[in-house]
Amino acid sequence: MFWRFLLVITEILTITFWNYKMSGSYYSLDVLYCLPVIQAARISTIRSQRHSDTQMSALVGVISAVAWSIAEASVVWPNYPLYALTMNIFTRGVTFTVLGRVLTKLWKERDYFRKDALTGLANRLEFTEKFAAEQLRSEWSNRPYSLLFIDINQFKILNEKLGHRVGEAVLRTVSDILVGNSRVVDTVARIGENKFVLLFPETDEYICRILGMRIKSASEKKFQTEGWLISLSNGHVTVTGSARSFDEILHEADEKMY
Repeated sequence: MFWRFLLVITEILTITFWNYKMSGSYYSLDVLYCLPVIQAARISTIRSQRHSDTQMSALVGVISAVAWSIAEASVVWPNYPLYALTMNIFTRGVTFTVLGRVLTKLWKERDYFRKDALTGLANRLEFTEKFAAEQLRSEWSNRPYSLLFIDINQFKILNEKLGHRVGEAVLRTVSDILVGNSRVVDTVARIGENKFVLLFPETDEYICRILGMRIKSASEKKFQTEGWLISLSNGHVTVTGSARSFDEILHEADEKMY
């Protein structure tokens, strides 16, 4: 995060320097100040998958406005009116801030179309797309894949007793556990209030069971540390080919869970 911010600031300073050097010529680099604002908006979007908006785009917008206005004023300083400098900083800062917020919102909506807004995991749409692709690959290679279905036991009771804020913390914690105990090639998704599903490509039943045990062990330690009276149940199914639908396999995993 720090290095990304430092890169954006370096970009602003570089644009400011060359803009100052070209003052009085036929060339202008003013429009390039939009680039660091756009980058900051993208960084804010990535961060907001797990945190509230960091306001980075607004901060970078103000910094860009100040740098641009000071570079412009320094060319004819001290004959540049102070009120004009103040007005330029204000109007440009507002413009860049609005631009950053709009871009952040657009990117967030695009990402969350395929992501769970609370945990940042894949949602049902993205998961089913990757599931279909894995089915085709399995049919071509004749290698198995596995699906692990996970439910948080006693989640609703905990949510009602301790509040939604704790409930959201539980969901994020479970998300971290699932991602931390799965592989890069795996897909982790949240498909219900307290229901998660994992897709393990080219994975047989034995490996799937080991991954499930690893997740269960990690969750028990974390829940005990936090004092949460909850646990995870899981059911898994290993399949080859594409003869069965996602809903059929998920239903079998759900039945095995209990």
